[in-house]
Amino acid sequence: MKLMEWMDQSLPGVVDRLARSVKINSAGNTEKRFNLAGQKAVHAVGDAFLAILFPGCQDDSRPAAEERLDMDFHVQLRSVAAALTDQVERAFRYQCEFEKCKDCDDCRKKAEEAVVFLIESLPDIRDILQRDIQAAYDGDPAARSLMEIVMSYPGLHAIAVHRVAHQLYLKSVPLVPRIMSELAHSRTGIDIHPGATIGGGFFIDHGTGVVIGETCIIGENVKLYQGVTLGALSFPKDEHGNPIKGIKRHPEVKNNVTIYAGATILGGETVVGEGAVIGGNVWLTHSVPQNAKVYNQQPKPLIHISE
Repeated sequence: MKLMEWMDQSLPGVVDRLARSVKINSAGNTEKRFNLAGQKAVHAVGDAFLAILFPGCQDDSRPAAEERLDMDFHVQLRSVAAALTDQVERAFRYQCEFEKCKDCDDCRKKAEEAVVFLIESLPDIRDILQRDIQAAYDGDPAARSLMEIVMSYPGLHAIAVHRVAHQLYLKSVPLVPRIMSELAHSRTGIDIHPGATIGGGFFIDHGTGVVIGETCIIGENVKLYQGVTLGALSFPKDEHGNPIKGIKRHPEVKNNVTIYAGATILGGETVVGEGAVIGGNVWLTHSVPQNAKVYNQQPKPLIHISE
């Protein structure tokens, strides 16, 4: 059967089945009494916040004139606040529909409160990011300047997005913070759930393959290398076999800890004590005291020299 003939005879049946599937199942963003913002719209808002936090560094705009910063910030923040409020309101409305909420607060009010909370925190976010930048410069002999870190280091990009998304997570915003975090994940290979609590002076060196779970708590001046996982041991389930949500599943890392490449630390009750050093490829499912040094035994490679 030729393509045009198939389109005339069979395509209507495929279209009907596809449309029915979208209408019956929830995994489709079709026009209802609300519309979720698409991924790219949320990505644009996330990038707008990065442009505000790092003027002239994260987009294709010209470098900001210092004497115009107040005016530029005012214009940018009014625009991004309006766009984000609309996105967050839609996300709240979707979650209410998904959870069949019958008695909840006004979605618009919650959206406005969340956006105000985030924007009021931006000066503090920028201050803590300055500590992250300095930590990267101090912790990486290859770094030649602070601007090299700002404009090229994937670890800083991932943590900057996280610090924005985390503020929305704290206000229980559905969907939007996760979309922001997963964009950073796709760009950098660093997967930080927006729920993770992370102190200042945080440095992820290289970064690819780092995973930080939702309920992880990380203290001040912590350094991670590539491939580190701060994850969950297992998922406790309810009487219906569904994973129990809202419990602590991921470890706590105290201040001044260094975790080397490939280490895996699991469990909600696992605590890495202050000043501890966790060696490369260590598998850890229990707590270690402060200033501990945890390493695997040195392997004994076999070297065969052919004659």
